[in-house]
Amino acid sequence: MYRGDLWLHLHSVPRLPCCGCHDGFKNYGVLRCEFNSTELKDIEFIFSYYYNKDEIIRFSSSVGEYVGYNEIGLKYAEAWNNDPALLVMMRAAKEIYCKHYIEIWYPHTLTKKVAPSLVRLHTVTPPGGKHTHMLMCSIYDFYPKHISVKWLRDGKVTTSDVTSTEELADGDWYYQIHSYLEFTPRSGEKISCMVEHISLSEPVIRDWDPSLPESERNKIAIGASGLILGLILSLAGFIYYKRKMQGQSTGPVQTSSDQFNLCCLGHWTSLYLCSPVLVSLYRSRPPQASLDQL
Repeated sequence: MYRGDLWLHLHSVPRLPCCGCHDGFKNYGVLRCEFNSTELKDIEFIFSYYYNKDEIIRFSSSVGEYVGYNEIGLKYAEAWNNDPALLVMMRAAKEIYCKHYIEIWYPHTLTKKVAPSLVRLHTVTPPGGKHTHMLMCSIYDFYPKHISVKWLRDGKVTTSDVTSTEELADGDWYYQIHSYLEFTPRSGEKISCMVEHISLSEPVIRDWDPSLPESERNKIAIGASGLILGLILSLAGFIYYKRKMQGQSTGPVQTSSDQFNLCCLGHWTSLYLCSPVLVSLYRSRPPQASLDQL
């Protein structure tokens, strides 16, 4: 059941006189609404009065009158129950106060659902022990707080060698959680992380790919990106060179070679460093015959 606490100024409800306040304790009243929907039938308004940290008198909309819990509470309950105007005001509080605030809270907080923005499964260094590997399943930016994270081995839920953090608040209404599985790989085994949340129409499942470590996949991606960039720059240089050649006038022939440095291709080494590759194009023509030779 959802529960909302409504704090109101005590001038709107009856007060108790200060009963022995000289001993350092205070009396105070608390008004709250308990509910599981926005319908009036699912709402209960409760007003409680406390003295010396103990509840001494209560009004609830389900009972419709005050109930005392000690000698002082019984005395004032009898007096307030004989005040028709007061009872009318308290019986209307469920609709006046509770329903108003619940209609604000419900769509903006209580029924708000946000699916995880990211479910990430990757390997981490195990803490040491009987297993050689550890997987970490991280789920980010979900709301509300409650979430279920399970590990599947060949499609069956496993709970051994599993540890998880609590749902961690990000400070912006959203949460994150991390779950760990220690294991020793078996040939052909399929390991998955399954996430269930109220915002999801079906569970999200991430499968572990043991074929290549994530760090190696990242290196391959970086190397491939550098190679593609190098090819693009090479093509651009070649086009530039061709246009330059077409625009040259037919003057005295140069016997020396024209060189044009196209680009520096990203040479993919084992360290994924860029090794310059000089690509030069040479243009030469046969020497023109002199007039004496003619």
